[in-house]
Amino acid sequence: MIDFSKPPKFDTPQNGPTLNDVSQSARLEVTSEAVFFQKIYLWMCGALLVTALTGFALANSVAWLNAVRSTGFVIAIIVAQLGLVIAISFLSKSANPALLKLLFLIYSASVGCTVSLILKFYPSAVVIKAFVSASAVYGALAVYGLVTKRSLQSLGSFSFMGLVGLVVIFIINSGSPLLHFIFCLGGVLVFSLLTAYDHQKLRVIHYEGFKDNDDESRKVIIGALELYLDFINIFIFLIRLLGGRD
Repeated sequence: MIDFSKPPKFDTPQNGPTLNDVSQSARLEVTSEAVFFQKIYLWMCGALLVTALTGFALANSVAWLNAVRSTGFVIAIIVAQLGLVIAISFLSKSANPALLKLLFLIYSASVGCTVSLILKFYPSAVVIKAFVSASAVYGALAVYGLVTKRSLQSLGSFSFMGLVGLVVIFIINSGSPLLHFIFCLGGVLVFSLLTAYDHQKLRVIHYEGFKDNDDESRKVIIGALELYLDFINIFIFLIRLLGGRD
């Protein structure tokens, strides 16, 4: 279990560190962490680009729009997306990093299938407003998760309970505007909290170190997937909230 209370540790000489020793260790640690997050964000942004390109391409495809009229086809897409996430999580500790990268890109393309419907059926103004709002919310919570000295471990448990609540609301909602509003607002809140939690968790993972380069690469992909899911879900819940559709 990840211990959020442990600060990063630096190796020092037995006779005590000098100011230069501490400063150099701190600089190296900050640089290493920055590189780690740079890799994560490159993969996250790459996945978002794949999602956007897939969404725009399918939104203009008559054949695709006719295909998604079938309930069975839509269910198959949802099952495939869940299967890919489960597969990536299951393989996260031992698989070849190249396989995880491939699965991540395939998953991001599959999410583009969902985004294509958003681009087709929601006004452009709503999509743009939701994207800008999602970017602002995500950015603010990401920064908070990276700089706060407080442990955010409790947010993980709270967010999990929130996810369960969202599933319950989704199942029982029979078209109630109030439940739809609570569902969308709750979704934005849950994934906003997860954004802060996941960023701090990734800092802790970096401080704990890696077994080898493959281990680091696997954790980069898993981290990118988690942050990608945080942003995508904030974006989709905001679109449903601002667009006022079920």
